[in-house]
Amino acid sequence: MQILGLYNYWIVIVLMMAGLYIMIARYNLIKKIIGLGVFQTSIFYLYISMGKVEGGSAPILADDVQVYSNPLVHVLILTAIVVGVATTAVALALIVRIYEEYDTIEEDEIKAIESLEHDS
Repeated sequence: MQILGLYNYWIVIVLMMAGLYIMIARYNLIKKIIGLGVFQTSIFYLYISMGKVEGGSAPILADDVQVYSNPLVHVLILTAIVVGVATTAVALALIVRIYEEYDTIEEDEIKAIESLEHDS
């Protein structure tokens, strides 16, 4: 029953594989960005769940507290969330620019247009 007790790792694995599948299997650029977001979220969840110490308290000195949780993990994940949102915004802006240029956001259609332009 040890395996069932580690449900947070199973959730991370399912989310990670779903995000990876979406990024690899889909040709729509927006769906790829959504897959990347799901993948990032799984990594955030992994680090946050590892950073929690059972029975741990916030790192504030008190007489009755013996075990403290490390706040560094949460600070790093907060920074990663901000970077992830900025990266997603830049990617969506690039997708808008790609759509203006090619009138499509499907990767295979863009490659076909590029190959036609390259041949002529």
